[in-house]
Amino acid sequence: MAITDDIRGVLAPPHPAGRPFIMAGMIALLLGFAFGAWLIWLGLIFTLFCLYFFRDPERHPPPRANLLLAPADGRVVAVRPAAPPPELGLTTGPRWKVSIFLSVLNVHVNRVPADGVITRIAYRHGAFVSAGQDKASEANERNALAIRLPDGQEIAVVQIAGLIARRILCSVREGDPVTAGDRFGIIRFGSRTDLYLPEGVRPLVTEGQTMIGGETVIAELRQDIADRNA
Repeated sequence: MAITDDIRGVLAPPHPAGRPFIMAGMIALLLGFAFGAWLIWLGLIFTLFCLYFFRDPERHPPPRANLLLAPADGRVVAVRPAAPPPELGLTTGPRWKVSIFLSVLNVHVNRVPADGVITRIAYRHGAFVSAGQDKASEANERNALAIRLPDGQEIAVVQIAGLIARRILCSVREGDPVTAGDRFGIIRFGSRTDLYLPEGVRPLVTEGQTMIGGETVIAELRQDIADRNA
């Protein structure tokens, strides 16, 4: 069953953001019949890479309430207290941040960590240092989202461009209701995604763990806070 799931993941249809790149590869492949075999191989390799990179498999969130799920596939590279991006206007005190690094081999579709409402989206230009470095959270181009949960707690999710990424796509708007596991964007060609937990909530993951976006549980919301805010 696990092998079948892996095959389905690899052969999943591409995200719409990948269509222009896939089309370009196919055009290069066809032109190769007129200009030489080298272009056929180049177009074929590029097309296959884009089909793999932009794959968008279905995900199945756990059927439990009060969970925060991974917003992206990849490897956890940092778990530490940090203040959320100031442009979101959230409380400035430190809260737990979980940073996930996405290599070019990971699925790059971002997922909503929990049910809620998008209250703020803020884009900021920046550098393109390696997304595996912790300074990428502050230095790199980023798109930050604030989400208010049904119990009033707030989280932040930040899409961060990597060393070769040059395009962050976000498909939600301020005021949109969202559901855990929903797709909300994609970052092209290597990146990082940070999740800032609600104040007082501790992560259940550690550095080095592998995440599956929309499925892996990163934290469980504190029930005492949820009851007090209800």
